[in-house]
Amino acid sequence: MSQYIVSARKYRPDSFETLIGQDTIAKTLSNSIKRGQLAHAYLFCGPRGVGKTTTARIFAKMINCSNPGPDMEPCGECESCVSFKEGRSYCIHELDAASNNSVEDIKALMDQVQVPPQVGKYSVYIIDEVHMLSAAAFNAFLKTLEEPPAHAIFILATTEKHKILPTILSRCQTYDFNRISVHDTVRYLKEIAAKEGVDADEESLHVIATKADGAMRDALTIFDQSVAFCGNVLRKDDVIRNLGVLDYEYSFKMVDDFLSGNYADAFLAFDEILTKGFNALHFVASLSSHLRDLVVAKTGGLESLLDMPDSMKQRYAQQASKCSVQFLFDALGITTACESTYKSAVNPRLHIEYALMRLSHLVKVQQEISPLATLGRNDKAPAPAPASAPAPAISSGVEKSQAPAPRRRATKTGSSLSLNSIMEEKKEEEKAEEKAVEEAGKLPEDALVIEKWKEMAGQYADKPRLASTIANGTVNVREENGVKVVDFVVKNEAQKLWIEEKLLRDLEGRLRGLLACNKVNIMVSVVPEEEVKKVPYMPEEKAKDLMDKNPEVRAFVADLGLDTK
Repeated sequence: MSQYIVSARKYRPDSFETLIGQDTIAKTLSNSIKRGQLAHAYLFCGPRGVGKTTTARIFAKMINCSNPGPDMEPCGECESCVSFKEGRSYCIHELDAASNNSVEDIKALMDQVQVPPQVGKYSVYIIDEVHMLSAAAFNAFLKTLEEPPAHAIFILATTEKHKILPTILSRCQTYDFNRISVHDTVRYLKEIAAKEGVDADEESLHVIATKADGAMRDALTIFDQSVAFCGNVLRKDDVIRNLGVLDYEYSFKMVDDFLSGNYADAFLAFDEILTKGFNALHFVASLSSHLRDLVVAKTGGLESLLDMPDSMKQRYAQQASKCSVQFLFDALGITTACESTYKSAVNPRLHIEYALMRLSHLVKVQQEISPLATLGRNDKAPAPAPASAPAPAISSGVEKSQAPAPRRRATKTGSSLSLNSIMEEKKEEEKAEEKAVEEAGKLPEDALVIEKWKEMAGQYADKPRLASTIANGTVNVREENGVKVVDFVVKNEAQKLWIEEKLLRDLEGRLRGLLACNKVNIMVSVVPEEEVKKVPYMPEEKAKDLMDKNPEVRAFVADLGLDTK
């Protein structure tokens, strides 16, 4: 039985031509080799699994090849190339900074740098995870990094560029590696599957590429795992079951349920997702991503933003044609709000189910408000219904017979609103505003003010300290200069300062809203010291208070000569 080699190692690129997704970096490094403009230090930054160390190895192999090709590709036959392929090259030195991060390790490296290469022109030192070096090790490395021997080239690789000292960054040529796109990952996986004799459909490879999140090494690892589970035939359903990925079919089905207003089926689908062990928050995030893709599919010219197979693009386009832009916009607002408030919800499941109910009622709500929205936006109104037919009523949660139809006065042609009707509507609006202002100017009764004050305490359930202060504090209402003044008496000066500096404006705003009156002010004061009931705290105080209230206890203490201190 031959030794098995995982795909990530077996198909590791050995030239810039086979490097995936980093064309700009490969071209820049190739040109620098052709022109003989080699820097003494490079810094490769980027996410995991995108080819940083692989690129460093290819670069080291190219600059030491004795017989390079026209494009400076290594020949693969010279001693340097053969030793590199067999893993015994003395020109390439790899150091793991995660386990060699001390000053002593850097000093040993500096001693090693002084030794010239046995074969080839350059000694290349590849330091992985360089951000793990200690600050002292970085400082010890500075001088050597800035002025190394002519035969030494340093290539530093890291996933966390922000942890590198600025003094190190200034001494290196920096190359930022990008995440590998889903399209490039799927294309490369097709080549690997063909070489391995695996029959894989495009949708299953797309699931693997999406799961890899831009890392080719992760994609090849997941590919091997899927082949181990499915055999030589990869299909989407089997891959999803093996990887534990939430099937996007749930998102398609739920959007159909939202469009039809069927929140019951949406609840059942959500329960099925939870039963299978999926995280509820991940489900909401997946639904938000699905709605985003529907927005992209519905908007012309944005097809390139959908990183998926053509068959999937067609499905998204079909479902997007059923959705209005307003529906998608409102739905995204609901799902993103649900995501942001999920962790603070007391009942997370109910929190998500409520969001599903709101999503299921979006279409109905938009249908109810669309006639008024159209009338408000356009200069022309729809043609009036025939005289024999009753005017349609706008549904707003009451019976159609009770809902008043919008008053419209058409011109003689019946195709647009008349100037007189517009002026009359404007006058009615002005009268309504004047009436509202007049009602707002009336001062409420004292009893109503106290009632609304107690009701306001319930609005601060999330602030129990403030709610208790409002509920237990003394309140007196008086009228002064045409304004209702609420005297709010608190127990101490600290409470008074706290309310006046941070909460007074909010309290006044809420109370005015409950009373529908702007002429309400709140004055905060402290209970006078003579009215404050002193509560015994120390043991002798408690004993004295007990004897003052109970003469029998006082006599008992005197008879026995007890010490109350």
